[in-house]
Amino acid sequence: MKCPFCNAVDTKVVDSRPADDNTSIRRRRQCELCGRRFTTYEKLETMPLMVIKKDGSRETYDRSKIEAGIIRSCHKRPVSPQQIEGMIDEIENEVFSKEEKEVPASAIGEQVMKKLQALDEVAYVRFASVYREFKDVNTFIEEIGKLLKTQESL
Repeated sequence: MKCPFCNAVDTKVVDSRPADDNTSIRRRRQCELCGRRFTTYEKLETMPLMVIKKDGSRETYDRSKIEAGIIRSCHKRPVSPQQIEGMIDEIENEVFSKEEKEVPASAIGEQVMKKLQALDEVAYVRFASVYREFKDVNTFIEEIGKLLKTQESL
């Protein structure tokens, strides 16, 4: 590792510890030539997950898009930010655990709807109405009817 102060290439690691919830390693280094210390971070290099959109286009996975959709769905609902974060973490774990380089947006959307349905049914209907592009009130009624049937079967 090159020293940022004198550009010498001889540096030694003085201290090493996990950082960022064990997703990277923080290393304190000292230059052998000038004696100054600096910090470096080591992260695992990963291939970005690509999301295949409805129109067939591809874009890099973006957690903030899922978060924005869920936050809009949960607006003025009794759902805490911690519950939203936990739900997004669960969805990401399920998506990334498949170890695929590409995933259809529909698979992510279905996961979101499944989690929202278990968390808050109003938020679920809000999300589903946008995600499934409800065209009229009858579509809303059909979706609510499905919810009622699943509640009755429980």
